[in-house]
Amino acid sequence: MNALRQLRWVAFLEGMSFLGLLFIAMPVKYLLGQPLAVKVAGSVHGLLFLLFMSSLFRAASEHGWPARRSFAAFGASLVPFGTFVLDRALRREEQRVGD
Repeated sequence: MNALRQLRWVAFLEGMSFLGLLFIAMPVKYLLGQPLAVKVAGSVHGLLFLLFMSSLFRAASEHGWPARRSFAAFGASLVPFGTFVLDRALRREEQRVGD
């Protein structure tokens, strides 16, 4: 799997886990008093975030991204729905590189 495709997949999974943590696990913890939801979702999200960072480093290295682009991609992982916006740019670059 090429670096951009890997980053797109991992970014999607990381973004979904972030949304699950924010909009499912946190309300379950605070509204229903079940902290286990945050422990499980938080652990999954943490693992996926580390995989995202690894994939980001690989893609940035292989494609010679400037630091600004790498930091922007990192920033997208910190904002809800950010990785989905990032996916559009990655898809365009993947198509351009594939040509």
